[in-house]
Amino acid sequence: MAATFDGGVVLGADSRTSTGSYVANRATDKVTRLTERVYVCRSGSAADTQNIAAAVAWHLEQMAVERGGKEAGVLAAARMLSRITYQNKDALQAGLIVAGYDEADANAGPGSSSSTTSAGGNEGNNGGGGGVVYAVPLGGTMVRVPFAIGGSGSAYITGLCDKLWRPGMSADECVAFVRRAVAHAIARDGSSGGGIRTVCITKDGARREFVPGDEVPGTFGDLSDVPVGGTGRGAAAAGVAVT
Repeated sequence: MAATFDGGVVLGADSRTSTGSYVANRATDKVTRLTERVYVCRSGSAADTQNIAAAVAWHLEQMAVERGGKEAGVLAAARMLSRITYQNKDALQAGLIVAGYDEADANAGPGSSSSTTSAGGNEGNNGGGGGVVYAVPLGGTMVRVPFAIGGSGSAYITGLCDKLWRPGMSADECVAFVRRAVAHAIARDGSSGGGIRTVCITKDGARREFVPGDEVPGTFGDLSDVPVGGTGRGAAAAGVAVT
């Protein structure tokens, strides 16, 4: 998932890659760097999304060289990802969320629209920098949103995110929001798990953080570590005792 805040954007994801009921990797990095201030959050086929992200990162690097070292913006990255997934929609299983900091274009909310200028990326005319999020779900549609969720766990946290997200959050508040949402998805979805990786992107660059699996906040009903007659992570989080 990705969410904007006042001055940037936060991306977050769990770290589980599964093959059916088998956990193939419990420490996957699903948040991939495209440029210094643009990242993509991947869901779907690991092979498909890894190769798409690698190809787009290469193209964006070449674009920066052609532009004298000036990196492309979030819109340029989203267009590339959208074009690849749309043109190969019958062969790829890729749900992507592109987010980053753009000096010339900040998210204005659910009804905001994006000006379409050159593919170079200084898109928009809002006059101020900030966080930008584009959702590129299965099939290649590209939608600009203030926050986006995706992957198998997203169905469990749609209402939670609608309730908790608000414009004008600080960076710390946005990181806490993303961690809470991903932790809830981990508790509810069998295909989500492991730790929580977050990337906070501002005008100063990207800051990565990781919450190990044994430190992921508990969710009400997550009682796997509750001793008989005691309290556990899930119960403590909800402020109740479990017997």
